[in-house]
Amino acid sequence: MSSITQWLLDPRIHDYLAIVKGARNGFVYGVKVRFPHALIMAILFGRGDWRSRFLVIYKATKQHAFNLAKFVSLYKTLLLLQRKANGGKQRSADTFVAGLLGGYVVFGDRSAVNEQIVLYVVSRVIASFMPRAGSPYSKAPAGVSGSVVKPIPPDPRYFSVFAALSWGAVMWLFQHRGEAIQPGMFNSMTYLYRDSEVWTDLRTLLWHNT
Repeated sequence: MSSITQWLLDPRIHDYLAIVKGARNGFVYGVKVRFPHALIMAILFGRGDWRSRFLVIYKATKQHAFNLAKFVSLYKTLLLLQRKANGGKQRSADTFVAGLLGGYVVFGDRSAVNEQIVLYVVSRVIASFMPRAGSPYSKAPAGVSGSVVKPIPPDPRYFSVFAALSWGAVMWLFQHRGEAIQPGMFNSMTYLYRDSEVWTDLRTLLWHNT
């Protein structure tokens, strides 16, 4: 085992490197999710020439990727700080507090990308309160309906609180009631927050997830 690998596997720095890998996983996942969505939307509904459309795709992908990277790293940092303040033990409310603060700081500014992410999160939080089925279920595609009324974006002040509460709730649910979260989101959160706790060398820390 090389000296670099030994250093990477040192338990004393595991929590700090988990923050680094969490940021990496957040960035990669954001690109994978946003780029194809933005590309399809630009092809089907985009306006202007292709140069302006690709600029929109780039900006949306960049914001999604960097915001997820920032949230995961901030969330893990806040969890670590709370754990250290409590003698190395994690309390039940720590995930909610870290998600609450991270959601406010990273997703509290209203933008089209942030609004989509927060609405996705809050729908999963609300759905978690429904009684669980006796067996796994499949996710049905959602329909799209048009409207002649022009949508009005949320008030930025209320949106910040909405975002914070949504992220605080979903992080607590993931830690303490994971079985209540919709499977697609559960798998996404596992990749972001749990897979980033595991690596075997520099390659699996920064280049490949496993």
